[in-house]
Amino acid sequence: MRRVVSLWLPTWPTDRLRRAQGQGAAVPPVEAPLVTRAHDGRRLTVVAANRAAHVLGLRPGMPLAHAQAMVPGLEVAVADPEGDADALADVAAWCLRYSPLTAPDPPDGIWLDVTGCAHLHGGEEAMLKDLLGRLGRSGVTASAAVADTPGAAWAVARHARDPVTVVPPGGQADAIALLPVAALRLPGETVAGLRRLGLDLIGQLVSTPRGPLARRFGAEALRRLDQALGSAPEPITPVVPPEAVQHTLAFREPLLTAEALRLAIGGLAEAVCAGLERAGLGARRLDLLFERVDDATKVLRAGTARPTRDPRHLARLLGERLEEVDPGFGVAAMRLVVALAEPLAPAQAAVPLAGGAGAEVDLAPLVDRLAARFGAARVFHVLPVESDVPERSARRAPPLADPGHAVWPSGLPRPVRLLAPPQPVEVLSVLPDQPPAAFSWRRVRHRVRRADGPERIAGEWWRRDGERRAVRDYWAVEDEAGQRFWLFRRGDGADPATGDLTWFLHGIF
Repeated sequence: MRRVVSLWLPTWPTDRLRRAQGQGAAVPPVEAPLVTRAHDGRRLTVVAANRAAHVLGLRPGMPLAHAQAMVPGLEVAVADPEGDADALADVAAWCLRYSPLTAPDPPDGIWLDVTGCAHLHGGEEAMLKDLLGRLGRSGVTASAAVADTPGAAWAVARHARDPVTVVPPGGQADAIALLPVAALRLPGETVAGLRRLGLDLIGQLVSTPRGPLARRFGAEALRRLDQALGSAPEPITPVVPPEAVQHTLAFREPLLTAEALRLAIGGLAEAVCAGLERAGLGARRLDLLFERVDDATKVLRAGTARPTRDPRHLARLLGERLEEVDPGFGVAAMRLVVALAEPLAPAQAAVPLAGGAGAEVDLAPLVDRLAARFGAARVFHVLPVESDVPERSARRAPPLADPGHAVWPSGLPRPVRLLAPPQPVEVLSVLPDQPPAAFSWRRVRHRVRRADGPERIAGEWWRRDGERRAVRDYWAVEDEAGQRFWLFRRGDGADPATGDLTWFLHGIF
């Protein structure tokens, strides 16, 4: 199901000016009333106003003389619509980190088609919060909404109370029913005419007979309504950074079969890798766009663990995910874009001698294929951390991360699997230093045949006061069936301040 984000920048022109003023400054400029002006053919009017100006009652479209009378000493800048549009396109290109399909929505919006991308950023709500947080830290005010259709997302982003709104799949009709008809992106005269008929809300427009509406207001009002509800298509033409290495193939006849698409991917990979080699770059993130004959665009996004320009590897990486693409009635064109590239110097190809023992193996292609098949979040490297507390002694890292100087402690066997959090167990034991004789976990009783311990681990007092006197005594035990477990007791068995003597299962060998 398609999911589209509408990003609204309500004070974009003035935010852009403030950011330009603040570049290179030690302290960001103080928020003061600021407007931009332009001549409408009769007089000077306000084109845009920042937040401070909005608080004082200044609005776009009002006469500049009126605004200056309301706010003496008002800061006024000349409107630069071309510069605003160019900067908006730059922001749309920056948003490619969230989705391979982004486009400016002049004069103050951006589209992001996030179909199949949100899970890479922790879900739709987390993704939108991260997006608005980054923009806010750079001085740009924004709000955003995600819905099944661009029209519904546009309407909700500009009329919802919260800056982040997630419209559930299939819920666009309910989400826009109580919004004003102006939220359908209709011309001002159409909105005024609908209001004269008493049609103030989109829900009222939905329940009105379509024939009289079309005769009186033309097809535009119904087209916008159908686009918002999902009854009519609304494609988004994505922005592509001009500096990005890319290649496009257009076909005389639409492609429908996986084999034909796979052959086209091979040709695109060859062309893109040739461009990367000329630029001295390697691909880290690729976007493959399938432009269908029905004007819909489907996208595959793939990443690599290291910069690469091996066409066979990139073609295989993308080809293995073809089942995710619905060609519809056929693919008219395909475009492969290197969304993220890094410098990659030429290197001598490794050709091991016969039986070359000790030859270095490049794991990057394997990592890329595993990440493409199972998801990037499921492929990682576990590195040691300098901590005696077991749950703090390891961390996840990218698959090919350099371990640096971190080493695993020797002579201290640890379970491969730790339970998070440790699970309470009922233990039969003799205090303070005798191993457990038996324990019950998940209603199953285990009699201990062998035990090794105790290994005492003290709390890390520098983290928090509660660990200043905390103690854990760990035992590695084996039951009569040969299963091995890692148990610990809170407390040393002598001083009550060290723990309450409860037992937990922390790991399984």
